[in-house]
Amino acid sequence: MKKVFIYIGILSAMLQVGCTKDFNGINTDPTQTGASNFDPNYLITSGQFAFASKGYALFMFSSMWSQTLSSTSSLQSDYQTNGDKYVSSGSTPDYQSRIWNVNYGSTDKYSTGAGNLVAEAISLTSGDPAKANITAVAMIMKVVIMQETTDTYGDIPYSQAFQGKTGITRPVYDKQQDVYNSMLSDLETAIGMLDASKVLATGDVFYSGDVAKWKKFAYSLMLRVAMRLTKVDAATAKTWAEKAAAGGTFASTADDALVKTEISTNHTNAQNHDYNTDIFQTRWSKTLIDYLKANADPRLGVCAEVPLDGEANGSPGPGTIGAAVQIGMPNGYDFKGGTTDISNEPNYPGASSTSKAGKYSRPRFSVYSNNAAPIFVLNYAETELMLAEAAARGWTVTGTAATHYANGVIAALTSLAEISSDLTISSATATTYAAAHPLNVTTTAASLKQINEQYWATTGLEFNYIQSYFNWKRSGYPALTPVVYPGNFSGGTIPRRQPYPVGEVSLNGTNYAAAVGRLQGGDTWTSRIWWDAQ
Repeated sequence: MKKVFIYIGILSAMLQVGCTKDFNGINTDPTQTGASNFDPNYLITSGQFAFASKGYALFMFSSMWSQTLSSTSSLQSDYQTNGDKYVSSGSTPDYQSRIWNVNYGSTDKYSTGAGNLVAEAISLTSGDPAKANITAVAMIMKVVIMQETTDTYGDIPYSQAFQGKTGITRPVYDKQQDVYNSMLSDLETAIGMLDASKVLATGDVFYSGDVAKWKKFAYSLMLRVAMRLTKVDAATAKTWAEKAAAGGTFASTADDALVKTEISTNHTNAQNHDYNTDIFQTRWSKTLIDYLKANADPRLGVCAEVPLDGEANGSPGPGTIGAAVQIGMPNGYDFKGGTTDISNEPNYPGASSTSKAGKYSRPRFSVYSNNAAPIFVLNYAETELMLAEAAARGWTVTGTAATHYANGVIAALTSLAEISSDLTISSATATTYAAAHPLNVTTTAASLKQINEQYWATTGLEFNYIQSYFNWKRSGYPALTPVVYPGNFSGGTIPRRQPYPVGEVSLNGTNYAAAVGRLQGGDTWTSRIWWDAQ
């Protein structure tokens, strides 16, 4: 694993200092770097890690908008009010820009954005048939990165993105419908380029360049892109979901796409780091814990813990595990002493020695505060649940909705061990549980509800909560009750998107204005993106 992160260190060094050997040859044109003197694998490594480990860019909004987590933050200067209560803090403009800045790159610390890195890998290899696998992997990664971006903001630069060196410094914002059509087409093209007989993408931290696994990843991603369209264009969703299923999606948890992290190289799990930073006011949401309890879900016994009274301030340790003692904290409470003070919550379990929120269940410290834990990007459990929905809709996929759902549930329980052995649930336990909780097939509506609630819980417990949020917007499940807190920026509704970075007004004003003009309601937290049709 260290070798993988050495790539990132080498890339950083190459970007910051010149090489004196063969100086004239390398620097004939200082604006161009050719594949002959730069290994594009380094770019793929860096792009994958930058995309996966975003920290507050994800933790801030989607974890609490989806009611996976909750927080008692309450001061205007306290950034978690943005997520838990839909209330701005002094850093709100910064946080609402982070997904954009990490994925595109900007003039600040995110200058080597994830999308920019993989786009450069495409540029360096696209003319070399021998490096088709590297090009294809970078193209697939571009879709991963851009889907997250468009699902967060709406219309985005795609067709003209990452072309600054050709003179396009103010790219048009493509309509989201066009972005989605392009992503699906690009995936199909990339899959056709993958060839095990050619040079592998050795910088790939998902699969070490394994072409067979990349094909399954690309088809699984195609399925996720397709399923986003069910509300707005069911025909297109069906066409591409069936194509993905026929092509071959993930076959087991061995295909799971995740990014391993490493503290010694300072390439850590930023989502876990940020939870660790805010552990004394962050808890599992009551919505999630109640769901796990109502379904007698084995994950409740391993993923949650109640902090001990004896914890030293600033030094959390292992808490009490076991399903019977867990209680989720409702969103929308604070420490301000008024009617919304957490101590006035009807089921308040009491404070610990370190926090008023102490005895609510939190994500298990040994796991979710581990900065070296891997980060899920897309896995077999998600894919099987999406196939279950496709089958429930009557689309042509191999296997029944009930079978895919059972596969998804078993994988959801067992794949947690990939994060930590502390989350191990045996295959026997998972299989028994899935058999005792089969898919409700009495109606399509009942099936869709159960499938998407499971998807929400699965991604949330993996700390892949941005997918919980996106899928909630698409499916409407679970039915979430919005927080209505004084001074909120969304009119007492759960936000539907993040506004564009404020800098876009001056940096790309004309194209920004055109995109905002296509948003019903303008550049606000409550405007709906194209696929999130009412």
